[in-house]
Order: sequence, then structure tokens, then C-alpha cells
Amino acid sequence: VQLVESGGGSVQAGGSRRLSCVTSGYTSTTSCVAWVRQAPGKQREGVVSIDRDGRATYADSLKARFTISRDNAKNTVYLQMNGLKPEDAAMYYCAADLMSGNWFDWHSYRYRGQGTQVTVSS
Repeated sequence: VQLVESGGGSVQAGGSRRLSCVTSGYTSTTSCVAWVRQAPGKQREGVVSIDRDGRATYADSLKARFTISRDNAKNTVYLQMNGLKPEDAAMYYCAADLMSGNWFDWHSYRYRGQGTQVTVSS
């Protein structure tokens, strides 16, 4: 099973970025997929999750600027990030197949990616 994130990079404050998470090796279309992030010196935090029916659950502070979507035919989940702020700079990880516990907890997922770095300059 692989989760491969891409789309990270450097962006100026106020800009946008779209991250992708491609899953392979299991039936991702039936599982919950989430994005979590970790900034230097901070704990990993849940950004958003999406269930197999496309229902999304966002961190309250991000729902106005971030949008998750999935293309089951491509086994890909996207995270569109708009109005980026310096505090959004972090390593963004994809996690899939929620086993139990909370959607925003990294450890609740069976599969996890290696992350893609997002840098936001002011």
C-alpha cells in the first residue's frame, strides 16, 4: 500500500496550492482519507477528512480557505488551499483508512504517506 503526496512547494502569502494524494495497493474508494499537517516545533494536526461518500469534515479554522475533494476513478484525493498564510507552512501528510478514533488523529489511520512540504513566504 502506498500513499504518495505531491504538489507542495513555495508560495507567497495569499496564494494558492493544490496538493494531491494518490493511493495504490488497496481499495481506497471505500475508505476515509484525511490530510494532516505538522509545522516545525508543533504537533501534527488534522486539516480535513473526506469519507467514501464525499462528505468532508474540516478543522474549523481552515474550512473557509481549504477544500478537499476526491476522484475515485484516479484513486486520488486533493486538497485545494487558498489564501495561504505563513502559519499554514508545514509538512502535509495524507492518511487513509480510518480504523477507529478521531478523524483528526494521525494515529487513527491504517495507512500514511511521507508528506509534501508547503512553504509560505510573507
